Amino acid sequence: MEEPLASVEYFLLDMDGTFNLGDRLLPGSLRFVEVLKKQDKGYLFLTNNSSRVAGDYAAKMSRLGLPTTEREVFTSGEATARYLLEQATSRKLFVVGTPALVEEFRRYGFEPAAEHPEQIVLGFDTTLTYEKLWRLCDLVRQGLPYLATHPDFNCPTEHGYMPDTGAMIAFVRASTGRQPDLVIGKPNRTIVDMAARKLGLPIERMAMVGDRLYTDIALGQTSGIATVLVLSGEATRSDLERSSFRPDYVFEDLGGLADWLERNGRPLAPTSHSHSE
Repeated sequence: MEEPLASVEYFLLDMDGTFNLGDRLLPGSLRFVEVLKKQDKGYLFLTNNSSRVAGDYAAKMSRLGLPTTEREVFTSGEATARYLLEQATSRKLFVVGTPALVEEFRRYGFEPAAEHPEQIVLGFDTTLTYEKLWRLCDLVRQGLPYLATHPDFNCPTEHGYMPDTGAMIAFVRASTGRQPDLVIGKPNRTIVDMAARKLGLPIERMAMVGDRLYTDIALGQTSGIATVLVLSGEATRSDLERSSFRPDYVFEDLGGLADWLERNGRPLAPTSHSHSE
């Protein structure tokens, strides 16, 4: 029986804790990319963080030593914009997010901060004010369609944790009694579906590689794609033993995954995958 990972065409890659740690690349990261290129396979950096846009992450990866374009990065903010575009609903949004996230929606033809919004998007807003939260709660109470970019409660930093979108969701729920109608980012399937559309691939030809069990690896349960846990970031072997989220493969780092692919992977035909844009 063929190993599921051997036929994967595109790897969805978490960044911090998987490919890099802060401002340094983790061991094996560049070699992993080299192996993918040799086997004519691709990768897409996938992040729940919606406070920045793809270009910001591409610039960081390029600075760290891997030349990266913004087409090689997919954020939960972009996934949310693509999802709303597919729904062909109103373009008038109330966006709780950074100026970068607001600009992301403008780029997709939406009208953020519209005077009379018809939908709400809650993202990771490091420019949050009480006035924004107050208006958000008022609009949620009115029953407007309400989406959140991702569910993370905290965002890890070099100095500890920042409250993230999940904490803002909890605030709104405490005030209004209402949860978002849909949360886009990991571990929810919508972000995988949107990535698959962007790549022009069926989801079964993709795999998720990450260091968090409850977001990256949980995608295996919600989406049915192959998952790879690397132990170079948050999760430890003891976490894995206690978790209900079971990865298909476990490696110490991306170098271990590169070794596996060199032994078991096979080059794909040059025409077997392509970007849809």
